[in-house]
Amino acid sequence: MSAAVLSGLHEGRPPTPPDDACDPYSDDLQLALYMLYELHYRGFEGVPDDREWDPNLLAVRRTLEQRFLDALRSDVPQPHSDAEQALGALLVEPAGHDDASVSHHLQRDGELWQFREYAAMRSLYHLKEADPHAWVIPRLRGRAKAGMVAIEYDEFGAGRAEEIHARLFSDLMGDLGLETAYGHYLDAAPAEALATVNLMSLFGLHRALRGALVGHFATVEVTSSPGSRRLAAALRRMGAGAAAQRFYDEHVTADAVHEQVVRHEVVGGLLADEPHLKPDVAFGVHATGFLEERLSAHLLKAWRQQHSALRTPLSDAEGGRHT
Repeated sequence: MSAAVLSGLHEGRPPTPPDDACDPYSDDLQLALYMLYELHYRGFEGVPDDREWDPNLLAVRRTLEQRFLDALRSDVPQPHSDAEQALGALLVEPAGHDDASVSHHLQRDGELWQFREYAAMRSLYHLKEADPHAWVIPRLRGRAKAGMVAIEYDEFGAGRAEEIHARLFSDLMGDLGLETAYGHYLDAAPAEALATVNLMSLFGLHRALRGALVGHFATVEVTSSPGSRRLAAALRRMGAGAAAQRFYDEHVTADAVHEQVVRHEVVGGLLADEPHLKPDVAFGVHATGFLEERLSAHLLKAWRQQHSALRTPLSDAEGGRHT
């Protein structure tokens, strides 16, 4: 499927939609969907800009994303269908060390080669950080819109190009000896990593899923500060440079403030205006957690066996060590 999409991007051939046996969480489907979504971001060198609205590609994208969305609605456990309860559960940190948490592992036991792999995978989002969430702004009003814009303003550097969070992550990658080009590690990323980014694009591109996008955004902001604190500590323990540490230090302080704004203004404002979206916000929270847990399980299983978690291990020049 992804090969057919790639051919369609470059040659204009309409790809054949996948058959019913196509696994919605597979490398093939997630890569195909990622490429189709990327047309709405920066596109690809050698691919005409008007492919973004090619009706054949849009039809295939619709089939793929519906397969993905249907699987999520079927597979995601939802202990809370109420948005406030779903977000409230995120505020409780597990006592002690969480053996299923990547940030806990990297802080306590992780090695630098593992953090480099983590950064390579996360670059697929962090080099366009906040972009998928910006699509929801024209779909909000009042308190929700004002709160969302306030947070996004910080994410985009508060008017200073050198402070844009995507730029800070690029600096982190350079400090870790990684390639900083946008999208460089797409071929290396496993489906579990692609799915976490595709979820943002899926929610962001559909007005009908605005509640789920707000739930996703709230989850990221609520959980970011403690996770970032652990990742910053991991980098200090590993002896990484100041630029690598700064990205997570920035998120410790900024996201502690953002958590309050997103809960009280963005989520609170949206549900005051559109209370029928409570189940959608809760779904966004739970779907985010579901895919992040799948990614964590993939990473930790590989790392504990001293194997690379990437489809293509990093080269020696990029700090790779294991195959």
